Amino acid sequence: MIVIVSGPGGVGKGTVVSRLLELEPDLWLSRSWTTRARRPGEPPDAYVFVDRSTFRDRIDAAGFIEWTEFPGTGELYGTPTLETPGDRDIVLEIELDGAQQIKRRYPDAVLILVVAPSPDVQQQRLRGRGDDDASVSRRLEVGANEDLLGRQIADYVVVNDAVDRAAGQVAGILQDHRAGS
Repeated sequence: MIVIVSGPGGVGKGTVVSRLLELEPDLWLSRSWTTRARRPGEPPDAYVFVDRSTFRDRIDAAGFIEWTEFPGTGELYGTPTLETPGDRDIVLEIELDGAQQIKRRYPDAVLILVVAPSPDVQQQRLRGRGDDDASVSRRLEVGANEDLLGRQIADYVVVNDAVDRAAGQVAGILQDHRAGS
């Protein structure tokens, strides 16, 4: 099973996915590539951090199953071709544009949209991770559009008002899908 956890910047996708992996240790998280710089305090393995040339070389080699350029920043993000260890379910923590690409390629993938409880909370989270004013404004603007589209195409919507509750809800969704397959 391919599980896509998506949502606007600052909704806590990464935090929910980290907790989900603790609850469901048999899941395999695909690490996305990015050309953006690592944020202060961000773990070195949060992404595969590369320069633009390396990323472009990977595109040319058909090494991504999806990739996108983030509006306003020009930073590139992509999911490398899937090479899972063993017979494990895959989790992709990706932006909505990438989620749409994956759903077109893998229609049975489960798309879970994570949203913040409010735009104010989302803004606080963006500031809390060190985003500057311009980045916060840009991400909130893009995020509002992503939220609208995401609610139209997602299989499930999870409000991240409390990480343990949200991760537990995602784990329950996965268990229901496994039981139904």
